[in-house]
Amino acid sequence: MLILPEIYENLPLKPYCTDDLGGLVIRPRKTAVKMRYIQHNPPCMTHLICLDIDHEHGAMRWAEEYLPPPRWTSQNPENGHAHIVYELKTPVCTSEHGSRKALDYLAKIQAGLVRATRADVGYSNFITKNPMHEHWRTEVWTEEAYELNYLAEFVDLRPLTATEKEYGLGRNCSLFDTVRHWAYSAIREHRGKTWEQWYNSVLKHAQSVNMMFPEPLPYSETKATAKSVAKYCWKRDAYHYNEFIYRQALKGSKGGKVSKRKPVATSEQSFKPWEKLGISRATYYRRKAKKQ
Repeated sequence: MLILPEIYENLPLKPYCTDDLGGLVIRPRKTAVKMRYIQHNPPCMTHLICLDIDHEHGAMRWAEEYLPPPRWTSQNPENGHAHIVYELKTPVCTSEHGSRKALDYLAKIQAGLVRATRADVGYSNFITKNPMHEHWRTEVWTEEAYELNYLAEFVDLRPLTATEKEYGLGRNCSLFDTVRHWAYSAIREHRGKTWEQWYNSVLKHAQSVNMMFPEPLPYSETKATAKSVAKYCWKRDAYHYNEFIYRQALKGSKGGKVSKRKPVATSEQSFKPWEKLGISRATYYRRKAKKQ
């Protein structure tokens, strides 16, 4: 087994791995590196872009298309098929804490690299030929990691096609867009319900959308997308926002806090001025906000 310290340290602590692609297992990193195939990116984070080249001399497709040298290539000595791997200087987060613009940008760059090298568009960028396994012919071409803007100079950036949205990082973008458009109207049915009920509903929908992809995303990334969409809609829904303001007002009055606005009366009816006006609570607070 060939140990490349700089590559080994960047692998997930407990990556998926296998010897025959028939079934994946999770093993500690020190055990996983003994298998032929290994998960190269940690959950919800992309710091390596891997291209699957299924034709002869696959390891040199980057040079034939005048692309920058990859971090490494791992080639099958029997048929020449190879994985070409690029390392990102700034990893892109695919969880709810990540930037959707950065993810969309990365997905377009990945798609551009796939088109340039005629790589397998159906490859998920999840499991790669283990560069530390002696079964493959591995070549380290550079120690340099690249910024997204630099890689973008070498590819044709354009909107993802319908097929590209179903594979690779395009799935993350497609899942996010599909779920968020559904959530914009679906949240109306959850007014008066708890955050947990709303989040579970979004997660359930995200899982059903994910199952429509030819190769679904890992649960961790589906969950992260669902949480991102759920938080976004919950915070920006007028009803839930005004409910939050109302609860804060009640807490302030009960704690004896002095408000800069008019003093809050202590009677139960005084907390419901919208009933006196014959309007909804949400409408009352919207009008109140406009006057300030």
